[in-house]
Amino acid sequence: MPSEISPLLTDLYQINMMQAYLDRGATDVAAFELFARSLPARRGFLLAAGLQQALDYLENLRVTADEIAWLKRSGRFKQNLLDYLGDFRFTGDVHAMAEGTPFFASEPILRVTAPLPQAQFVESRLINILHFQVLVASKAARMRLAAPDKVLVDFGLRRAHGAEAGLLAARASYLAGFAGTATVLAGETFGIPLYGTMAHSFIETFDDETVAFETFARARPDNLVLLLDTYDTEAAARKVVALAPRLKAAGIAIQGVRLDSGDLIALSKSVRGILDAGGLRDVTILVSGGLDEDSLLAFARAGAPIDGIGIGTAMTTSQDVPAIDCVYKLQDYAGLPRRKRSENKATWPGRKQVWRRYGGDGRMAADILARDSPSPPAPASGAGLDGSGEPLLQLVMRGGKRTQPSETLDTIRSRVRRELERLPEPLRRLEAGTTYPVEVADELKALAAAVDARMQQTP
Repeated sequence: MPSEISPLLTDLYQINMMQAYLDRGATDVAAFELFARSLPARRGFLLAAGLQQALDYLENLRVTADEIAWLKRSGRFKQNLLDYLGDFRFTGDVHAMAEGTPFFASEPILRVTAPLPQAQFVESRLINILHFQVLVASKAARMRLAAPDKVLVDFGLRRAHGAEAGLLAARASYLAGFAGTATVLAGETFGIPLYGTMAHSFIETFDDETVAFETFARARPDNLVLLLDTYDTEAAARKVVALAPRLKAAGIAIQGVRLDSGDLIALSKSVRGILDAGGLRDVTILVSGGLDEDSLLAFARAGAPIDGIGIGTAMTTSQDVPAIDCVYKLQDYAGLPRRKRSENKATWPGRKQVWRRYGGDGRMAADILARDSPSPPAPASGAGLDGSGEPLLQLVMRGGKRTQPSETLDTIRSRVRRELERLPEPLRRLEAGTTYPVEVADELKALAAAVDARMQQTP
């Protein structure tokens, strides 16, 4: 996705700190890691997403002459900072979890290693990019798990929190397993399949509902889906049955009908009966209208004959959990590990790796958070783990350039399917209160103690 967003889309304090770093000559290499401090109550796991856009941002980050001139006119900054920004290029390394990887609290999904002013400058936008797609992909994954055999479609653009949010929500939900989106620009930008039916306003334009159906069918004969609930849903279904032979004679097949209001479970059953009795057994039923994963689970429990589901506001805004405590924290600077000790916000120091272990059934068993190393750590005290595992953070950018081409969405979707299958069964069932074990390696605890001791000795 081409970036037209200014690098000044950041917090003022990032530039304030850069000024102070430059004044002091604090330009040694720093490592920052991006992670979620905790999981919201209704999220047993999160799904990594947004890496491609984050790397696009870092590769293309430039400050224009007009932006430098504006900063100068503001009177806030010295010439050394303006000169630094005028020549700015991100030259650091990035390690990250692959998009579509489930992750948990305190596990870094991205690490930036770069000269301190660079690593600091990119914080706000990286959180902005990654937090949103993680939020939406995690919500969409819950819906995929709640309705594994249904066609799920993103209908959320109109209530998304801005244009970029609507576009990236289409991407995040697609990589999490949705079949497509109603957002046309997402089709052009990402190649996501497009789905669309009609609005009630179209039906209301005509005095005769059957005429409305036939007019639309002849204008848009491919993948034809008719909206039934503008007036009387069951009566509209009978009109569709009566119209179908005339459309068939013209070479037009009705693919589906959509229900957007009322008791969708009861209506889907009655409409299914009407369609089947009229010989339209192949016509599918799509529902929409304020739906979330709880709705999908209710449909499944009731055996509702629903084939496809359009999901909007609840997914695009992650309505039940609109934000995650996602942070980007300094882990080492100038060769020394660093950590924050604030109450309820303490961090583990140093550059880290996440090692994931699997059980004999192929399901995820436990993660170990450890110091960055090419080899698995010794098991944490009392953890009962053998120390083996799969490292989740991989080098994706060196010297400001990607180490390999961007993954296709199909590749990421395949990873998501595999990873959701490997979740422990309680997480797959979306059971409330389910936790997943993330152990902190003894070596990381020892490093934290050493950092604390060093800081206590500093005058």
